[in-house]
Amino acid sequence: MSELPKCPECGSEYTYEDREMFVCPECAHEWSVIAVEESADAARVIKDANGNVLQDGDTVTVIKDLKVKGSSLVVKVGAKAKNIRLVDGDHDIDCKIDGIGAMKLKSEFVKKA
Repeated sequence: MSELPKCPECGSEYTYEDREMFVCPECAHEWSVIAVEESADAARVIKDANGNVLQDGDTVTVIKDLKVKGSSLVVKVGAKAKNIRLVDGDHDIDCKIDGIGAMKLKSEFVKKA
């Protein structure tokens, strides 16, 4: 069962869905299902080290030497990762780097190419 959002007006957790609207029984506030979906997409904005917004499919360049945990490999400055995929979590970029393979990166260590 999916979790219904709390009421944006009073914070009540007893909301219910009525067709394409959410309704709060405590304060009678109604809001659109579409507005909730758009706000969830807007909340997930990932930016690079320079503040540029990243999107799936972008190419990024590593701006700092990064040690690969559990191995003796190092991702050198200037290494490019093409066709990135943004994911949730601490390491928010899934990518492949030539010579290293698939890995996860933090967006604070890359810049958009």
